[in-house]
Amino acid sequence: MNWNDWILGNELPIRLSFFFGIFAVMAIWEIVSPRRALTVSKGIRWANNLGLVFINSFVLRLLFPAAAVGVAVTADQQGWGLLNLYNLPFPVAVIMAVVVMDFVIWLQHVMVHAIPVLWRLHRVHHADLDYDVTTGARFHTLEIILSMLIKFATILLLGPPVVAVVIFEVMLNATAMFNHGNVKLPAGLDRVLRWFLVTPDMHRVHHSVEDDEANSNFGFSLPWWDRLFGTYRDQPRDGHEGMTIGIHHYRNPKKVNQLPGMLALPFIGKISGYAINRREWTSNDEK
Repeated sequence: MNWNDWILGNELPIRLSFFFGIFAVMAIWEIVSPRRALTVSKGIRWANNLGLVFINSFVLRLLFPAAAVGVAVTADQQGWGLLNLYNLPFPVAVIMAVVVMDFVIWLQHVMVHAIPVLWRLHRVHHADLDYDVTTGARFHTLEIILSMLIKFATILLLGPPVVAVVIFEVMLNATAMFNHGNVKLPAGLDRVLRWFLVTPDMHRVHHSVEDDEANSNFGFSLPWWDRLFGTYRDQPRDGHEGMTIGIHHYRNPKKVNQLPGMLALPFIGKISGYAINRREWTSNDEK
C-alpha cells in the first residue's frame, strides 16, 4: 500500500480523532473560563446544533464517499492541477496548497455574505443566539454541499499533495471549533496570536447583529486575508460582553435554535434581507 492509499484509508479516523479531541478541550475550557454568559439553554442548543452536524455528516458521506481526500488522490494519479505541473519541493508544495485553500475558503465566506441566495443558507450559521464551540459546525446542509463542491473544484485546479488536503481539513475543523469557542484569552496573548491565527475574540465580532461588524473578520484559520483586503475589525463597538450575537429579526429560539427551524430558515423571509450590501450603518469614525 502506498502513502496515498494509506491516507485515503485512514482519513476519517484521523479527522474524527482531532474533532472529538479538540471538541472536548474546547467544551471543558468553556466551562472553566467562559467569555460571555449564555442566553439560551445550552442543552437545547447543543442537541440541535450537533443534530445538524450529524445530518450533514451523513449526507456528505452518502453523496461524496471519498470526500476531498479522494479527489486529491485522483488529481495526483492523473497529474491534474497547477502544482502537478511544477516540481516544487514537497514542503513548499504542502505549505502553498494549505495557504491557497485557506484563501479560497475566505473568498467563499465573503461570497456567501454577498450573494442573496447564498446568504439565505449561511444565515443558519449566524442565527445562533449564542456563540460557542458548537456554533463552529452549525451550517445548513445545502451550504455544506456547496462548500464541498467548491473544495473539489479547488483541489482539481490546484493539484495539492494529498497530505496537504488532510492537514487543511484537520486545521479548518480545529480552528473553527477554537475560534467559535466561548473562551477567554489574556488580552496580550490574543493580540499576538491573532497575527498568526484567527482567535475567538477576532471571529466573534463577525457574529454580531450589527451589519458592519458581521461583514468583517471572515477568516476561519489564517487571519491575514482580512488585513490584506480591508475587512479586519479589531473589536466590537459594544465590547465582547455587551455585543448581541445573531441576526436582527431572527430572535425566536424555537425558529433559530431548534432543528426544524434551522433547516427551514433559508426559505423564510424576503430575498433582499441579506447582510453585505446593506450600508445604513454609521461609520466607525462617527461612533
